[in-house]
Amino acid sequence: MRDRTADTRPERADRAQLSLPVVEAAVGVAFLLAVAASFGLALPAPSIGEAQLDAYADDAVTVLAEEPPRHGGDTRLAEVSRSPAAFDRERAALRDRVRRILGDNLLYRIETPHGAVGFDRPTGVATGRASVATAGGKVVLWVWYV
Repeated sequence: MRDRTADTRPERADRAQLSLPVVEAAVGVAFLLAVAASFGLALPAPSIGEAQLDAYADDAVTVLAEEPPRHGGDTRLAEVSRSPAAFDRERAALRDRVRRILGDNLLYRIETPHGAVGFDRPTGVATGRASVATAGGKVVLWVWYV
């Protein structure tokens, strides 16, 4: 038989051990951080500028679509899209009205079946767009920052 008093090895109770809940908590925190990081890194940056420009265009075209015509038709936009003669007659008034609606920080272009009013659309910049169907055809409003 062996004498246990002569054993010089440390007993198991002397060793430090992590409790299972601490290990589970550490793994859980690491998992949550990994999931949060993957959401933050995987999503593209939102296009706030284009969304805001779309809202400006939508608001302006809604105002124009609800305004009464100056000479004839259901609305101002229906009037300018009715015929080339009506478009030519209302071009300057439409340009002034859109300028007052949008303000000084936005440029615009309105395209009707009979012509366009405003500035040439630039390439490579964020633009907003809204359209409305009229009896004379579709009217499209483009807006962008100055």
